[in-house]
Amino acid sequence: MSDLVPELLNSLNRRPRRTGLLRKFERTAGDEVQGVLSDARATVDVIVELLRPDIWYVGLGVGEVVQPLPRSTRAGSGDAFVFAREAVTRAKSSPHHVNVVGSDSRAAERVETVLWLMASVLRRRSDRGWAVADLLGEGLTRREIGVKLGISQSAVTQRAQAAGFAEEQRGRVLAAELLDAGAAA
Repeated sequence: MSDLVPELLNSLNRRPRRTGLLRKFERTAGDEVQGVLSDARATVDVIVELLRPDIWYVGLGVGEVVQPLPRSTRAGSGDAFVFAREAVTRAKSSPHHVNVVGSDSRAAERVETVLWLMASVLRRRSDRGWAVADLLGEGLTRREIGVKLGISQSAVTQRAQAAGFAEEQRGRVLAAELLDAGAAA
């Protein structure tokens, strides 16, 4: 099997509009990568990106990070890094390949629950559903998507419903709000 990490790192780091990325994602060991994000919404976006192909184990550590941050993600320290290591280990036995660990275990479990529900929705999404969801995510209207895909607006709506697009969007918002609330506690 080929090494998928370089492609993953390119994908995670090339987004010029990725807000909240404090330190680039880097390979830490084997097939593991780590990045430092400060923005909850950006964190959820990265997690969804990682869950999409259903091949990665995702561990999210929520906690303090020793400041100032070193230049390299790998050199970072603090509770968030320790929790992330534990979360990755737990994710390998999680039914949805994602785990959240933080000093407030109840807050971490809430975020994890939303991410599990989202993972369940994403795992069931067809290629047609992804095509519509991706275009809706870019801000295209259902009419524009219909023209682009050569289908009716009604078909776009049906595919978006079958893909769980609305559920995913609400899940993203809720997960980010819970992360923000847990980080503020």
